Order: sequence, then structure tokens, then C-alpha cells
Amino acid sequence: MFARSLRQLRRPILQQRWAHIGHAHANLRAVTSSDVEHFTSILSPSSVLSTLSPVSTASAELDSFNSDWMGKYRGRGNTVLKPRSTAEVARIVKYCNEHRIGIVPQGGNTGLVGGSIPVGAEGQEVVLNLGAMKDVRSFDPNSGILVADAGCVLESLSTYLEPHGYIMPLDLGAKGSCQIGGNVSTNAGGLRLLRYGSLHGSVLGLEVVLPDGTVLDQLSTLRKDNTGYDLKQLFIGAEGTLGIVTGVSILTPPASASINNVLLALPHFDNVVPLYRQVRRRLGEILSAFEFFDRQCYDLVLRHGQQPALPSDEVSDAQAFVLLETSGGHKEHDEAKLGELLEELLGAEGDAQLVTTGVLAQSQEQFNALWRLREGITESIGREGKAYKYDISIPVPKFKEAVDTVRERLRERGVLGKSPGGVSLVLGYGHVGDGNLHLNVVADSYTDEINDALEPFIFEMVSGYRGSVSAEHGIGSAKVDALKYSKGDASRLWMKKIKDLFDPNGIMNPGKVLPP
Repeated sequence: MFARSLRQLRRPILQQRWAHIGHAHANLRAVTSSDVEHFTSILSPSSVLSTLSPVSTASAELDSFNSDWMGKYRGRGNTVLKPRSTAEVARIVKYCNEHRIGIVPQGGNTGLVGGSIPVGAEGQEVVLNLGAMKDVRSFDPNSGILVADAGCVLESLSTYLEPHGYIMPLDLGAKGSCQIGGNVSTNAGGLRLLRYGSLHGSVLGLEVVLPDGTVLDQLSTLRKDNTGYDLKQLFIGAEGTLGIVTGVSILTPPASASINNVLLALPHFDNVVPLYRQVRRRLGEILSAFEFFDRQCYDLVLRHGQQPALPSDEVSDAQAFVLLETSGGHKEHDEAKLGELLEELLGAEGDAQLVTTGVLAQSQEQFNALWRLREGITESIGREGKAYKYDISIPVPKFKEAVDTVRERLRERGVLGKSPGGVSLVLGYGHVGDGNLHLNVVADSYTDEINDALEPFIFEMVSGYRGSVSAEHGIGSAKVDALKYSKGDASRLWMKKIKDLFDPNGIMNPGKVLPP
């Protein structure tokens, strides 16, 4: 295929799946037909989907708004609103605040923690889907500053920027569906955070509708502004619990003139950290991604249709794989640095040998094929079975230990290899550059027995590493009870104070991030 090889929590799962379903938020009331009639006066009739409307929407039509893409979290919202402007969002929010109706902001609905699913009692929350707000408001080709509606799909923004010679500073596997407002609201990290940093740095300004309907216009296009409190930072990662992001101003980096990637096979995981140190030292500013996945991930993606990048006999003993990417402005310079690194790695012997073999992409097609091996892991897990996903931050040297510890835990509890209904795989992959491990447990089905074995065991393990129970997917409804393992009493108290200050009536994404 390639031109050359370099060397030939304790809560039962049913309660988790239906997180807070049937739990009435004490200060909120259910949507009524008169409410729906009012929403229709704000929006066009086609932008209001409700079982309570005069032309009643079938409940089946609401299913995609009431469930996540994994089918793990389901809600019972009876009304979905699709505004086309910030003014419409503001009018809806103001009305809901006055009438104590919960609001669940929803973008591409690609999250993994139930953050965009209504989790209250039936009809107690409206889903505010921002997919119709998808205009690019402005772009400055001199500064690279893009201003866009919150409903713009990430991949569409990348396509928009391409002819201008710029790229989006984040890249996600769900880029074809996720929306920039949701990315900001969950502080999405992605594959190239190592190079471009987090959204806390690249987002220059936000337009936010506050819970009382006020539009907070901080849609700045300035890179430097030291006037008072930087309020936009409160909404980055707040998951819609403080307000609804309707517009984003973001600094986009120039597209690189030279991009390369390499897949390396390692004999064991212990080599990952010293390899990362060596790669960073030798490649410096041109290193844009350093992704790790274990042997089970590699075998899984091949089993589900991806083509092998390396001869099977050369990787038969490999226990870990690293995909690294470089991006820079000078082709000859970048390729020279990469070539020197690969010669050093592949020429090493004995204890100094960190990799056994690898492959360097020789064309755009091969470059894409290598990335498909990494990006295809999530899809392959979904095809294999039901996934328990844990997106955690822990010290990189502990990645393998964490996966092995969870695997042993499941073996001790008698669910690993159990048939039917047991766990078939425990695997790990992630972003070495920022300590983000995606720990996945794949089973035949979601069961109480497996969930009880995993939670709060995993959260306690993460706390023992002084890590984070959520690295980039947020808290949502799934990890509300786990927040205490990463945030102390004082931190949670001040989070609650901020929430109460912004949203005293508790209408914004109720049941998410903080306990009801």
C-alpha cells in the first residue's frame, strides 16, 4: 500500500442511561400548548417541532434530538426549537426564564456524556438546536480572525478557510457533524492541541445569550484586550449552563506549506514517553501531533476495514503505536529534520532502540490513510459493541497502568470475557502531548454489573493520579456525581455560586455539570 516501509461511580447503568429522567426539576414546569403557540410566534412553524403543536409532531421525529449518537442517553423532551438568529434565541430564552422552562442547547449532538440531552421529567425542557445558525459573519485574511455563528459545522469552516490559506485550530474525529458553538461550550481539544493549544487561547470573543435573554456581546476581533474581567472564559467549557453561545470569534492559524506524518511501531509501552521526549527535542516547532494507541486498537481498526500500513510480520510483536505529524513552512527544512530523526530512531540498537519499524507517508492518499488508522478507532469501537467511554487526563507514564488496572478489575469482577453480556475489550488511545487518555471498555450490552465494576472505581483511580475525570468531553449528565474526584469542595462551591449568579432560576441545561 505504501511506497516504502522504513523497515521492511456506583450508580446502576440504567440510571446512568436515563440520567435524571423522571426527576422533576423542582423549580421548572413542563411545556404547554400555549408555550408552543408562543414559540411559533417567534419562529417559523417549520422551526418548531412539538408533540403539543396544532400540527402535532410525531414523537419518533424527536428521537434524534432526544438521544446521543451512541444510543446511551435518552431524554423525553417534547419540543425542539430551531432558531435562525441571535435575536430569536434571546426572545426564546427570555420567555423560558420568565415561565420557568428549562433549555437544553444542542449543536451537532456528538458528545459522549449526555450534555445535550434533556434529562428532566417529560416535557420539562425545550431543546434549542442551533444547527440553522450556520453563517460565517466575517473573515480577515490578514489576521486570520474568523467570526461565525455557533451552528457552523467544524468541517465546513475548515472548507471555508482552505482557499484563504488558513485552517481551524482544532481537528476532531466528529468534525463532519460537530458545531463550533458546541466545541467552545465543551472546550474541545482534539488531535492538534499540542501545536495550537486549547480554545481558551484561540477564542478571541463570544456572543452569548444570558439566561434572562440579555445578549452579551463580547465578539471581539482583537488579539489584545486587557480591559477588566475576561468574561468569555467563563463560557468556554461551561456546557451551556451559564448561557448559550451564539457567535464565536476565533484566531485561525495559516495552513502549513509542508505536512508529513509517520506511523511508528514500538515493542512496548514503556518506550512511548522517551520517544516523545526525543521527538519533541528533534522536531521542535514543527511537531503538530503525537498520538498513541495500543495493540488492541490497531487490531480492532484492521478488523473493521482499515488497511494495514505496515507488513504484519514487522509488527507482530509491537505492543504500542505512535502516529506523529509535522507541519511547517519550509518543505526541505521539515523533511530534513524528520529524516534525521527517523535515521536516529531506526539506527538505534539495544536499550536505545525505541521503535522497531515504521512508515512515512509518501503522498496525500497515504497521509490520509495513516490518519484513518487513528481516527477510525472510535467508529470501530462502535461497530464492535457497546462502549463505556472514559475521557481522562492522567500522567502519560500511567496510561498503560490505568488500562491494565481496569482490565484486571473487570476480570476480578467476573465480567471480562463473560458471554453473553460481558466485556470483550479494554483498550486505550489518546493524545500524549496533553496527557489525555481515552479509556474504552467494549461490551455486548450496557449492564448494571459492568457499570458497578467501573464506577466509581475509575474515578477513584484517576483521583489517585491527581488527574481529571474529563479531559475534553465535559461533565454533562454522566459525570455530575464524579466531579468531586477532580474538583475540591471550594472549587465546586464557587462553581455553584457562579451558576446561581448567572442563572438563578436554573433554566440553563439543568442537571448538567453541577448536581440539580
